[in-house]
Amino acid sequence: MVKIRLKRMGTTKRPFYRLVVADSRSPRDGRFIEALGYYDPLPQPASIKIDADRVREWLRKGARPSDSARDLLVAQGILAGNPKRERGSVGLGAAAALEETAAEAKPVAAAAKSKATVAEPEPVAVGAETAVVEDATEVETATSGEDA
Repeated sequence: MVKIRLKRMGTTKRPFYRLVVADSRSPRDGRFIEALGYYDPLPQPASIKIDADRVREWLRKGARPSDSARDLLVAQGILAGNPKRERGSVGLGAAAALEETAAEAKPVAAAAKSKATVAEPEPVAVGAETAVVEDATEVETATSGEDA
């Protein structure tokens, strides 16, 4: 399988990456088919240069981007903004979405709580069986003739 991924270059503690097309069996920093651009994370803001036409051509041919390469391509507007899978840690985007969802849920929960009061179920004895009424639904607990 052909992958679009980052090849690490530079020295110790001075990373520099090339966006390359490589066979998935090749080592990370080893043989590649074509260089598509570069990514330098050290300057603020990071320096990114990607040949969008060549990336689209390789994607049409069936190349699959790695997670890191996909993030770069989405940031450059070459790919759609929905990555296939989320990473384990919560990023800034996911944290903002969680806060937004929680903020929307609080007024709804408060309104629901003020409208309805919850009554505790009352057990009703019926011979040897006990029935509990919960929200107009009867739940019966049957007892057999043998005690365990």
